[in-house]
Amino acid sequence: MINFDKKDKELEEFRAIMDVPSTFTDGFNMSSLLGAVFLAFVMIPGAMYMELVAGMGIGGAAQWVTVILFVEIAKRANANLNRANLFILFYICGAVMSQGIHGTPLFRQFLVQSDAATSFGINADIPIWVAPSDPDVLQNRTFFQKEWLPAIGMMAFGMLFGRLNTTIVGYGLFHQTSDIEKLPFPMAPMGAQGIVALAEQVEGGDADESTSVRRWRLFCIGGAMGMAFSAIYLALPTITGAIFGTPLQILPIPFVDWSQYTKDILPAFATGISLNMAQLITGMVMPFYAVLGGIIGLLVTMVANPILYHTGVLTTYEKGDSTLEILFNNNIDFYFSFGIGISLAIALIGIWGVIRSVIKADKTKRKESTFPEGRGDIKARWVLLTYVVCTSLFIILGGWMVDWHKGVLAVMFFFGFLYTPLISYVSAKLEGLAGQVIEIPFIRELSFILSGYHGVMIWFIPVPKGNYGAQTMFYRKAELLGCKFTSIWKANIVLYPIIIASSLIFASFIWSLAPIPSAQYPFAQKMWEFEARNACLLYSSTLGEYSQFEKALSGPKVGIGFGLAMAMATLLSSLNVPIMLFYGVIRGLGQSLPHSLILSFIGACVGRFHFQKKFGKDWRKMIPVVSAGYMVGAGLIAMLAIGVVFMSKAAYTLPY
Repeated sequence: MINFDKKDKELEEFRAIMDVPSTFTDGFNMSSLLGAVFLAFVMIPGAMYMELVAGMGIGGAAQWVTVILFVEIAKRANANLNRANLFILFYICGAVMSQGIHGTPLFRQFLVQSDAATSFGINADIPIWVAPSDPDVLQNRTFFQKEWLPAIGMMAFGMLFGRLNTTIVGYGLFHQTSDIEKLPFPMAPMGAQGIVALAEQVEGGDADESTSVRRWRLFCIGGAMGMAFSAIYLALPTITGAIFGTPLQILPIPFVDWSQYTKDILPAFATGISLNMAQLITGMVMPFYAVLGGIIGLLVTMVANPILYHTGVLTTYEKGDSTLEILFNNNIDFYFSFGIGISLAIALIGIWGVIRSVIKADKTKRKESTFPEGRGDIKARWVLLTYVVCTSLFIILGGWMVDWHKGVLAVMFFFGFLYTPLISYVSAKLEGLAGQVIEIPFIRELSFILSGYHGVMIWFIPVPKGNYGAQTMFYRKAELLGCKFTSIWKANIVLYPIIIASSLIFASFIWSLAPIPSAQYPFAQKMWEFEARNACLLYSSTLGEYSQFEKALSGPKVGIGFGLAMAMATLLSSLNVPIMLFYGVIRGLGQSLPHSLILSFIGACVGRFHFQKKFGKDWRKMIPVVSAGYMVGAGLIAMLAIGVVFMSKAAYTLPY
């Protein structure tokens, strides 16, 4: 087993980047409210549009663009805008932008009309709280019809109680792992450095002047890089697509596919490369061994897939298949079950690490309650009460939708009061130790199948399954920036109605511009049918008839994945390799898209072997600031392009 308590040199570098301040301030004020309104009516439509066009939202870019805008306004108005204010603005941006396309009814309207739903025979069985199936309703391309009210109501319910659980339970996990267990959270300073660079522009005062100037210079360098690249990668196809009907792409979106050219050398293995510079920057920011592990896992897969093909395991693959077809077919034949086995092993390793650390922990330290003065903490009983109430509501509503089916109710109680608390704590523990979040894929799907329910209704009910461990990283960033936690909770109260209203308004507007998917939205046109096929494959498993899911699920292949992951964990632990390497290898072993891993690895090598040698340990503090600047630059150009698109769509030629 991997020993999670041993020292890791790379993680130690991340631990020493920032210190917790001695005082905490309230970050929610009128600027925060104005930021939420600005995002709702300016950034959300842009984010949706770019996700449809390029498969990438502008969540990170929107956050930085908004924060910089308010920084510049504050400087010119001589207003006070501290780190806590900027962090809450950043949080509001992230919360508003986190919905994405799949958080709106846009994908659901496609799913109910898709060829996949028709071929699997489930389109007529999709319930009305997902999407109406009447063609007369769908052809209007607007969500402001009474037939869409059940779907909108379900979306609002899930968002309200899901966000409440995430916010409050995430805090409880943070208090346990950070305040009581004193875990280091090595990745948290990465997200906080950009905020510090901006805050120094308006705070002044005690900040070291040379450090502040250097941070700002790095931020501007990243911004220039993002603007230059985004003009070619995003703005050109977006604007030309709006004006001429067909987008002009110099750099293919989302990747270059070489699979058809390597079919004889590497059968059943997807080849190609992503040309998105953001992947290069990401590789520089991420821990080197995590990226290296991903490439090692990818190389193992590159050797294994042709062998599996020639030995008759990957039988669905046909020479000439594209990347997406290869991934789908290989999932059916092998990687679906193999990935489940790997994930079960990771879960066991994580749980064992938690048990070991709890056993070895100093009992007096675990009993000690450490609430830093002025941080805005709440009592544990309120965290527990919130979770119990929200989970109970999910179970009651879901049970009513399936006529109180006993098997389904058992599954919901399992998720609500056993799986979710356990996996959330394990993820919080791993987040605090190694910057990793664990999840067991397809456990929801397997539980539904074992419930004995027949029909597709079960796939669309609200289920109290969640993983709130990742939220601990967010609270650690707030703590590093001296932001009171009460600011976060006040922001959530304001955000909920804004997110609901703006998401619906602009999703309906974008749908009215052109059918989705279509040539106007190249990413959606290329990827959504693939996503629908994977989704319908799962839905068909509870119809009581033969489905491809039965072929995809294999006990022996689950065992192979589990055994291989456990053997690898034991070997790497005995060799005393970094924890990040193990998780990186696991990431590359499965059906991860290889195209982005290659560019990330190039970035990681350039960062480690050139820039880190040149700048030393300061490099770890520099590249997060450059990365933040890059997202800002890319976001500015993306928003400019989207503005051109919206103006062109709103313009009509007069008849005279």
